[in-house]
Amino acid sequence: MYTASEKKRENIAEYILYMWQIEDLIRAYQLDMERIDREIIEKYSNLSEQQRRDLHDWYESLIDMMRREGVEKKGHLQLNRNVILDLDSLHRRLLADEKFAKYSAEFYRTLPYIVELRSKSGEEKAGEIETCLNALYGILMLRLQGKEISKETLDAVRQISAFMAMLAHYYKRDYNNELFNDDEPVSGTESAH
Repeated sequence: MYTASEKKRENIAEYILYMWQIEDLIRAYQLDMERIDREIIEKYSNLSEQQRRDLHDWYESLIDMMRREGVEKKGHLQLNRNVILDLDSLHRRLLADEKFAKYSAEFYRTLPYIVELRSKSGEEKAGEIETCLNALYGILMLRLQGKEISKETLDAVRQISAFMAMLAHYYKRDYNNELFNDDEPVSGTESAH
C-alpha cells in the first residue's frame, strides 16, 4: 500500500507493474486474508499497529474487488485497467501533438517490438501501452524466477523501458497539469536514453 502510493506519484509504469505483482501475490495466497496477515503483513516489524491495520484493510479491499470483478484466477482489477486507459489516452495525445516529436520518434523505435510481441502472444486485443507493460512484467517474472533472457529480448526490453519511462514522465507532468500548458516540453525530458 505504501509502496503503491509512492510509485503512483513517481512512476506510473512501475505502479502498474507493482499492482500486477500484488494481484498475483494475492492469487498465490488464494485470496486468503488470514494467510496474507500471517505471512506478509506480520513480517513488517517496522510498521505501527495502525499501519498494519491499514495494510490489512488495503489487501482486504483488493481481495474484495478481485472477487467482485471476477479476476480471482487471472486478469486485472478495473482500477489498474483504468490507469492503462489513462496512459493510452495520454499516449494518443502526445503522438498527435507536434511539440512531442521526440516522443513520437521513441514510440516508432519501439513499435516493431510491440508488433512482434503481439504476434507472439496472440493477444491482438491488447493495446500498444498494455503490450509494453505485459512485456516488462514478463521480464520481471523471468528475472524473479532466475530464468535466462536472450540478448534479443533484453534489447527489446531496453527500448520498451526507455519508451515507457518517457511516457511515465509525461504522465506525471500531465497529472500535475504541467504538460500541455507549456509552449515547449521541459528540456532534457524528451530523451529517455
